[in-house]
Amino acid sequence: MESVTLDALDRRLIHALQLDGRLPFSRIAAAVGVPERTVARRYHRLRSRLALRVVGLVDGRRTGMLDWVVRVRCAPEAVETLAVLLARRDDTSWIAPLVGGTELTCMIRTPSPGDDGRRPFFEQLARTAGVREVGAACVLRPVAGVGGWAGRMDALGEAEQHLLLPPRPAPAAPASLANPADPTDPTEAVPVLSTADSALLRALSQDGRADLGRLAAATGCSESTVRRRIGQLRDSGILAFEVEIDPGLFGYPIEALLWLDVPPAGLRTVAEALAGHRQVAFAALTTGPSSVFVMVECRSVSGLHAYVTDELAALHGITRIESAVTQRRTKRAGPLPAPLAEKRAGAPSGRAAAQ
Repeated sequence: MESVTLDALDRRLIHALQLDGRLPFSRIAAAVGVPERTVARRYHRLRSRLALRVVGLVDGRRTGMLDWVVRVRCAPEAVETLAVLLARRDDTSWIAPLVGGTELTCMIRTPSPGDDGRRPFFEQLARTAGVREVGAACVLRPVAGVGGWAGRMDALGEAEQHLLLPPRPAPAAPASLANPADPTDPTEAVPVLSTADSALLRALSQDGRADLGRLAAATGCSESTVRRRIGQLRDSGILAFEVEIDPGLFGYPIEALLWLDVPPAGLRTVAEALAGHRQVAFAALTTGPSSVFVMVECRSVSGLHAYVTDELAALHGITRIESAVTQRRTKRAGPLPAPLAEKRAGAPSGRAAAQ
């Protein structure tokens, strides 16, 4: 990736796209007070340098899928090959080798247990050459970071945000999401997605700002049908848009992963507090030895230390913290951009992971 520095206009553009990844450049330009061609040029410059991408994401909870936080301990010589193999899969995201060279983490989406007759993914992963141990925690409920990391959403004032984002109907939440204290499982029926829906969602995962003509060609539907279906999928909560960008460009080069042990009685208080922490890019309640998983972005190691010893230490209910610093991101939320996929296609081969 070419060297990129963000200025004030870049940051306002990124904030606008996080509000709505498909906002027309004309509306963004009107809100920030610059010509439309300037906004379009800034976006295409950042995207061509692989610094910025808008991707369409599917909420797995609303389509009957499960998300998992996976930790893989492996031989040092296997880390890079395994990261590349996992990155090529459509069902993985947020892949990061950890500093130390013997572990990586990722998120993976799977059907519910028993939904297919194939060998389970985790069993295949455990049998991959060089893998020594696999741990998987199921994401029960995201509690922070859904809708964008707060660290990149302070460039626009309230008046500008109001101009950019007219009120949209809120997605109907499953019972356990509408009331965080309600432990019951969602009871609403899982929607059936058509072949055209799947093609549309796949195209948007590659480029969330793809124009209607390209999306119509990918789905075999008319542009008006595509426009209407995008709106329906968004209103139902199935589809959302995420801005992929390196937090280091905002001055936050240190990314750490935290696993928090929190007794059940303290989960709600801790979750509500994490949702208000600027450093938190994502947090979720999970199964496994630790009940809360957190991604944080910090300006320095000292900043990470201050976050753990000040803000987290002030929260009653956390009994233990495990932390690790990521070395880099091999993959973020969406599929690898074509230039990176082509580059990594020539990476050293190994026994395929969970094919």
